[in-house]
Amino acid sequence: MSLVLLAISLSIALGVLGFRFAVFALPVMAGIAAFLQVNEGGAGFGLSFLAGLAGAALSVAFVIAILGFARNPFLRLGALGLFAAPAAVAGYALAYGVAKHALDPGVMLTLLSGGCGTVVAVAAMINLNALGEGLLDP
Repeated sequence: MSLVLLAISLSIALGVLGFRFAVFALPVMAGIAAFLQVNEGGAGFGLSFLAGLAGAALSVAFVIAILGFARNPFLRLGALGLFAAPAAVAGYALAYGVAKHALDPGVMLTLLSGGCGTVVAVAAMINLNALGEGLLDP
């Protein structure tokens, strides 16, 4: 019985940790892409690491700049959607990975994973919008 409770509590902890990390999926994806691009170009690990950090920071700065300076709501929504799309994929994958052991593959598993992906995408949009308004408003 205690092993079952441990498994449930670790699954919940994994879900909370994954939810926190999935919100920042776009900067991680941009950072990894920059790292791989510079590393394949022949640079060393240190320079590739710096390029990855710069790529991640620039992706967040780009979206925050659009949120801060654009007054068109569709442009702002597009920037938030750009940030939320990888978060939705990460949330879907997280929920699918955890729930596939409890549910049979089918419609219910897909709906649960899709719902979790939607929740993570909306949370990413809310967090980034609050960050953009907090940094650029006087």
